[in-house]
Amino acid sequence: MGNKGVITSGDMQWMTAGSGIIHQEMPQGDNEGVMEGFQLWANLPKSHKMMNPRYRDIKRSQVPEVVTKSGAKVKVICGTVEGKQGTVRDIVIDPEYLDVTLPALSEFVHRTPRGHTVFAYVIGGKGVFCNERNPYAYDALGANYFDMERDQYIHNGMAVLFGDGDQVTVSAQGEPVRFLLISGKPIGEPVAWYGPIVMNTDEELQQAFEEYQNGTFIKYKKT
Repeated sequence: MGNKGVITSGDMQWMTAGSGIIHQEMPQGDNEGVMEGFQLWANLPKSHKMMNPRYRDIKRSQVPEVVTKSGAKVKVICGTVEGKQGTVRDIVIDPEYLDVTLPALSEFVHRTPRGHTVFAYVIGGKGVFCNERNPYAYDALGANYFDMERDQYIHNGMAVLFGDGDQVTVSAQGEPVRFLLISGKPIGEPVAWYGPIVMNTDEELQQAFEEYQNGTFIKYKKT
């Protein structure tokens, strides 16, 4: 039914639900019980919705890291940077998933396919994205417009959705910035979503939940 990537403490689990999979996540965090992580869900097109499910664990040591000429450190989870391909491969929507740390007073430039949806999520520091320095040129969802302090930077906890183009430019000024840069090919199909199941129609969604309740949800069994 979809792909899901979970990143916690540098390790990852990557799952393709396909025709149906049941799993349980039991993260434990550090010695103080603190855990930071991200979940990325990617829908599957109708033609692949019922493909065989897949699941794998990926250790942080398996994720290649590229250091660019500008000093940016890029962990290549999915996609390719300077000839290094990420560990997560063979995903239908051809995604790219990069964890980028950019030192102060430096710039990161990365080419992206035209027609793909591209967004960034800042998880540390602040930076300037695509040279946009006008704080009123973009919208900030979930903020009180009259209380929000506007400046030219995109801060920790903010997301950027880019328009169609062929490259992304990010610059760090007086402090470093760390962000996830994610892109993928749009499917352009209707979405019916409830809880952990994503289908194309409400009828398909109802059928999936009925199959889960009557024990016929799992159709593929690895031998």
